[in-house]
Amino acid sequence: MTPDVVVLNSNVHGMSVDDYAVELAERLPASWEVAVARTAAERREMLPSARVVTGLEFTEGQVQAAENLELFVCMFAGTDHLPIEAFRERDVAVASASGVHAPNVAEHAIGMVLSFVRGLDRAREQGERREWHHFQVGELQGSTATVVGLGPIGTAIAERLNAFGVETIGVRYTPAKGGPTDEVIGYDTAAFHEALARTDHLILACPLTDVTRRLVGAEEFATLPPHAFLVNVARGEVVDTDALVEAVRGNGIDGAALDVTDPEPLPEDHVLWNFDDVLVTPHNAGHTPKYWDRLTDIAVEHVATLLADGGD
Repeated sequence: MTPDVVVLNSNVHGMSVDDYAVELAERLPASWEVAVARTAAERREMLPSARVVTGLEFTEGQVQAAENLELFVCMFAGTDHLPIEAFRERDVAVASASGVHAPNVAEHAIGMVLSFVRGLDRAREQGERREWHHFQVGELQGSTATVVGLGPIGTAIAERLNAFGVETIGVRYTPAKGGPTDEVIGYDTAAFHEALARTDHLILACPLTDVTRRLVGAEEFATLPPHAFLVNVARGEVVDTDALVEAVRGNGIDGAALDVTDPEPLPEDHVLWNFDDVLVTPHNAGHTPKYWDRLTDIAVEHVATLLADGGD
């Protein structure tokens, strides 16, 4: 086979890449052939003809084998695991899935906050016991949320919080870029701690870097108000797990919702499973039935750019 577009067989949230291939075939030029490479033999056969390859992983050897390659579309939001220098030497454009997760992860984060503020977790527990007991709850409106990371996901979270009447503080590497939050600050310790001191909901949506690794530790938990709630949809290592355990155990914060943990998966005997005020989801925020639709949007846009630059 000599397809123009090769979809590498990959496991993305348990969804079949066949659906992705169908989406691509329907939306790319009719003359372009799309095929799924499921085996090593099929990859060796198909890569030499491919103008576009899309998948999770791609080796330097595969870059060299793909003689006609013009574009690699990564199914991950990040590309630091790819042989970027090899792509650069071959003048191959690289696109990522950045932005694909923004709506669904934002909804997940907001759902976690609402569950905490409105006591929905307690309501479920009482419902399981068939207990009709009134209890006090809070409101999102008028509260303050600090969103760490203002990429596509953090931006989507902040926009949704704004609709609830929440005062928002955004944290990003370059505050001058601004954002949809009421304030934007950098990672300077003094500014960050000043924001934490008035934060009701701390939502982590940043990449894992040298700056953000263990960003939230014992000092940060001590700075947060004791009624504050932590949501982590970033990476587990952004939070010092031992410090989190101590903060929850000592009522230093009111609770936490973790879609990511350190370690991950969270061992079944880990103490975090034992706290009623800690909600753990299995790195599930990224799942969405619209994943392939959004990734196809990205691929089609980049192919259109190739064609505009002189392709046929």
